[in-house]
Amino acid sequence: MAERPYVIDELISAKAIAARIEELSDAIKEDFAGTEKLVVVGLLRGSFVFIADLVRELDLPVEVDFLEASSYEDGMESSREVRILKDLRGQIEGRDVLVVEDIVDTGYTLDHVLHLLESRNPRKLRTIALLDKPSRRETGVKADWTGFEIPDEFVVGYGIDFAQRNRNLPFIGCVRFVEPG
Repeated sequence: MAERPYVIDELISAKAIAARIEELSDAIKEDFAGTEKLVVVGLLRGSFVFIADLVRELDLPVEVDFLEASSYEDGMESSREVRILKDLRGQIEGRDVLVVEDIVDTGYTLDHVLHLLESRNPRKLRTIALLDKPSRRETGVKADWTGFEIPDEFVVGYGIDFAQRNRNLPFIGCVRFVEPG
C-alpha cells in the first residue's frame, strides 16, 4: 500500500516550546524543592526530545529513566489497549517521580502508566505533558502540568512521529493529507 502524501503545517514554534519549557521547569523546581533526587520518567518514544530539554532546565538532582508504553502501533488512532514495551530499570519506591509524556490524547496510556507506577509506592508522583488534547479525552486523567492545549489534530515533530517519521522537526506541526496530482 502506497503512503498517502501529506504536508506539515507549523502549529507551535521551536521558540514557543523553549519558552514554555522554561516556565514549566520553574513550577516543577518549586514543587520538588528539597528533593534528594527526582526520578524523571520519560514515556518513550515521543517524549525523548521534550525530556532532554526539560531536564536541562531543572536545577535539581535528577535521575532519568524510561518506560515505553504503546496504544498506537503505527496508526493515527489509539487502540485503547496499552502495552508496556519497556519497563523502568530502577526502583521508585519512596522516591520523587515526574512522568514526562509527549501528548495526552484519549488518556489511556497515561492512566495505565500512572496506575502501574502508583502501585510501586513512590513518595510523590507528578506528571507533565507537552501537549494536551482535551477534546479527545476518554479517561479522567489530567497531567499536573501541560505545555500546550491543542485542537483535535494529528501532530508531529519535537519527538512525536507519524509512522516513525518527523520526530526530528524542531516544532510541532499538524499533518494535512493532500490529494496526489
